[in-house]
Amino acid sequence: MDFIDKLRARWRDADTLLCVGLDPDPAKFPDRFANDADALFAFCRDIADATAQFACAFKPQIAYFAAHNDGEAALQRLIAHLNAAHPEVPVILDAKRGDIGSTAEQYAAEAFDRFAADAVTLNPYMGRDSAAPFLARSDRGCVFLCHTSNPGARDFQELVVSGGSGGGEPLYQRIARTIADDWNGGGNCALVVGATFPEELKAIRAIVGGMPLLIPGVGAQGGDVEAVVRNGRTPDGTGLMINSSRGILYASRGEDYAEAAADAARGLRDAINRHR
Repeated sequence: MDFIDKLRARWRDADTLLCVGLDPDPAKFPDRFANDADALFAFCRDIADATAQFACAFKPQIAYFAAHNDGEAALQRLIAHLNAAHPEVPVILDAKRGDIGSTAEQYAAEAFDRFAADAVTLNPYMGRDSAAPFLARSDRGCVFLCHTSNPGARDFQELVVSGGSGGGEPLYQRIARTIADDWNGGGNCALVVGATFPEELKAIRAIVGGMPLLIPGVGAQGGDVEAVVRNGRTPDGTGLMINSSRGILYASRGEDYAEAAADAARGLRDAINRHR
């Protein structure tokens, strides 16, 4: 199955909208991983195995691996493990790539061939030609930044540009409209929309229809689950990948770290479902 098919199957068969973020910070690992050269892989493997039943997707963040010697090799091993042990759960490589076409071709090979991810996060700032090598992989997902969860999102993303009803619209709405109407010919696009901006989320959902939305910012960043579901769900109660990273990864630093992660994932999955 392609990325979108796998995602929709998880929404349906596992009854979950929870995306488990894998952002490993060794300073926060349980003591058992001290001086373990394989800690990046082993910790993330254990968390993923414990939470897979509650996940509609996994989202490893490349920077948390690439910052360490041999970290990218650990990321390759991790995604290979996820694909083998949990093939029904799609993997989104959080890399936020975006560059000229020839370089983008290499980044597409990195995400889809080297790391074997089902989808990758992308920055649309450089335009259609920078996205084309990714869009051409119609079986893989292209998850574009639209309105992000950080406070600085308003610096540029809400600037009014020409066009739209009334002669102008915020840039994030132009991005949503352009990707939904012009870039999504292969049906493999999704958008990143921060949980910390629920009204903007509502506006984006109205523009893009049933396109999947990846939602960071729940938990440590203060996003409200009920507001996210109310403003972002599709009529069938799906359409969302609500990400949690730190709240699941570091639920415990004791020997029960994997069980605590599973409990946190189950609890957030259930909280999301109560509002669907």
